[in-house]
Amino acid sequence: MLLRQIEHFLRETGMPWTKFGRLAAHDPRFVADLRNGREPRRETAERIVQFMAAHRAQAHRLESRHA
Repeated sequence: MLLRQIEHFLRETGMPWTKFGRLAAHDPRFVADLRNGREPRRETAERIVQFMAAHRAQAHRLESRHA
C-alpha cells in the first residue's frame, strides 16, 4: 500500500510530510489527504514510488562518498 511505503520513508528519512508532498506530488497536503482516505491515480502513485527510490539512491551515493 502506498501510504504504508510513504510512512516508512518519512520515518527513515525524517522528512516532514508536508515537504514530502511538496517535493513528490507538488501538493503539501498529499500525505494528509492519503491519511484521510484519498486514493491517488496509478500514474501519481508510480511517480511517488519513483521519487522515493531516487531519493534513497541519492542518499546512498552520498553515504558511499563519505565512507
